[in-house]
Amino acid sequence: MTDTQQSTTAAAPAAVRPRSTLFSALIGLAALAVLLQGLWAGLFIHEGRKYDDSWVEVHARGADVAIALALVATIVAIVKLRSRLDILVGSIAFTVLLVLEAFLGGLIGDSPAVTAVHFPLAMALMGLAVWLPLRATRR
Repeated sequence: MTDTQQSTTAAAPAAVRPRSTLFSALIGLAALAVLLQGLWAGLFIHEGRKYDDSWVEVHARGADVAIALALVATIVAIVKLRSRLDILVGSIAFTVLLVLEAFLGGLIGDSPAVTAVHFPLAMALMGLAVWLPLRATRR
């Protein structure tokens, strides 16, 4: 076998997927904000007792921060990672679901049924918050 034949039969290198340190940092901070949301909710949710308004406010502002970070991360994904459909769709879904979660959180006092959606959606968001940064680092 000649050198030319050997080089053509060698496996072609796999395409390198683009990565963005800025996206990873932003989505990682958004994931941290989502994690803290669970902690803060645990500080004001007590069966049979009135909510502690100060922790409710911290929880609400934490949601605003998570949404802002997710939105900026989504914009970075659109600009720098548009060829990564998994990251692009995941980022958009994460941002939209965070907005929905915040909206539902504002309705919790009006209907106990909203809680039945808000809490499981929070768990799904936590899963997405873990998956996105991990997926973003894969080549």
